[in-house]
Amino acid sequence: MNSDDYSKISSFDDMGLDISLLRGIFGYGFEKPSAIQQQSIHVIRQGHDVIAQAQSGTGKTGAFLISSMSMIDKKLQEPQILIIAPTRELAIQIYDCANGFNTYTKFNIGLLIGGCNSDSYFKEDTQLVIGTPGKIVSMLSRHVLKSEGIKLLILDEADDLLNTGFKEQLVDIIQYIPQASQICIFSATIGNDTLDLSTRFMRDPVKILIKNEELTLDGIVQYYINLDDERFKFDTLIDLYKYLNIHQTIIYVNKRKKAQILQRRLQNNNFTVSVIHSDLTQSERNDVISKFRLGEVRILLATDIIARGLDVQQVSTVINYDLPIKKENYIHRIGRSGRYGRKGIAINFVTKDDFSYLKQIQNFYNTIIESLPEPSTLNF
Repeated sequence: MNSDDYSKISSFDDMGLDISLLRGIFGYGFEKPSAIQQQSIHVIRQGHDVIAQAQSGTGKTGAFLISSMSMIDKKLQEPQILIIAPTRELAIQIYDCANGFNTYTKFNIGLLIGGCNSDSYFKEDTQLVIGTPGKIVSMLSRHVLKSEGIKLLILDEADDLLNTGFKEQLVDIIQYIPQASQICIFSATIGNDTLDLSTRFMRDPVKILIKNEELTLDGIVQYYINLDDERFKFDTLIDLYKYLNIHQTIIYVNKRKKAQILQRRLQNNNFTVSVIHSDLTQSERNDVISKFRLGEVRILLATDIIARGLDVQQVSTVINYDLPIKKENYIHRIGRSGRYGRKGIAINFVTKDDFSYLKQIQNFYNTIIESLPEPSTLNF
């Protein structure tokens, strides 16, 4: 079934939402639904299974949270909605957004992720559950998380869930929930594994899909800097900060060790910089992201662990110190700037060995990545 069969609703007021939820949505800062929200919220609320593809920063989280929260029966003090994300950081961001919408509805919202005390974030009367696959499977298998009342399962960033080895756990989770449960899949890219999962477990899903060439964010200007050799990257980075007025920045590298070395070199040049990678504990990750959000740290060095799931409004510039190993992650990385219609700039460091890959990225998204002009002509 195609989404074209359904009309778009261009105002939250016209969606038939409860007034308490509407107040929470407007209070959180949403004014008008984005394209994915206009197309998907009413379709989900009608009970359809949905496969929704939309680029980073266009309001996917709001789309599935508004839909699911509008379907909670407040009289039933049991899990009714289950939302699964591939990383703890993304699950926490969804949880925080849900609590923002929940200011007046007062639903019981729980968070189930590794590294956190479940008792602090989850009770038996939790109505909306947000978590990562491993923790969810564990709670279901021990019957701590009751699944009998779950009527809607949301998989966020489904392609990443499946590409990072969670497929068996997702199948286990689906086996636990009632057969009549509604399943909705959201992602910026939809791969064959995701479509295979939908064929096995979903009932005539409504497809809200966009093409690869439409994935690049309109609000982001993309540049590359041509470098003869890897050794010149650091000096080029220092020059960028010398000539350009760059504020908070996320700089992506592909290896944890390389991120740590780059952190030390930047600190030796008097930059305030933090690094986030998979070897940090959840508490350490939370501390790093909190300081970055508050502006205490100017630069955040990251591996692809946060290519998805970090929304910091102050970030207008993303630097790919290394091009991503998977071209599908390019859109997630540069989507950290230009969130939800804001303007952003992406700068890619490209050696002579990277040029053919850069062309692959441009062809994949049907986009143009231009050579960075002279710094004096730019306004960051």
